[in-house]
Amino acid sequence: MTTSDELKVVPDWKFLLSHPAHFLSFGFGSGLARKAPGTFGTLVAFPMYWYLAPRLSDALFIFVLIWAFAIGVWVCEITGRALGVADHGGMVWDEIVAMLLVLFFTPPGWYWQLLAFALFRFFDIIKPPPIRYFDSNWHGGLGVMFDDLLAAGYALLCMAAIKSILL
Repeated sequence: MTTSDELKVVPDWKFLLSHPAHFLSFGFGSGLARKAPGTFGTLVAFPMYWYLAPRLSDALFIFVLIWAFAIGVWVCEITGRALGVADHGGMVWDEIVAMLLVLFFTPPGWYWQLLAFALFRFFDIIKPPPIRYFDSNWHGGLGVMFDDLLAAGYALLCMAAIKSILL
């Protein structure tokens, strides 16, 4: 695959609407943001969570997360191939699914959700070990999705530590 500067196709709304995988992998269009598409994609998880959480049992929510992860592997693979780059910055389905996971385990309250958002974005951006390893060495849809799953895990560990200290 090539770098983002050598794309086969420059993503735009026409590209996103040409295939459902592109529309999903670009987070319903949020990944088209010129600045910080990962942050905008992460924000998409919030209204999704606020809608789904009160309507689904915990078991069903986890099932939806597993399904969304599996779909993410597929849509990110399809879109990465179409763009000619394995992990284009605009492909944000991975951030959405990972943030949904973080929100599922976040204590109630806007301040906890804000902290969850900040911690997830921090770990997704700096990519501490082993996140950086998987980001660099696992390619295709699984690689795109997996490093964000690890960032979610780091965020959740920090949230648990903070919660145990404060509460």
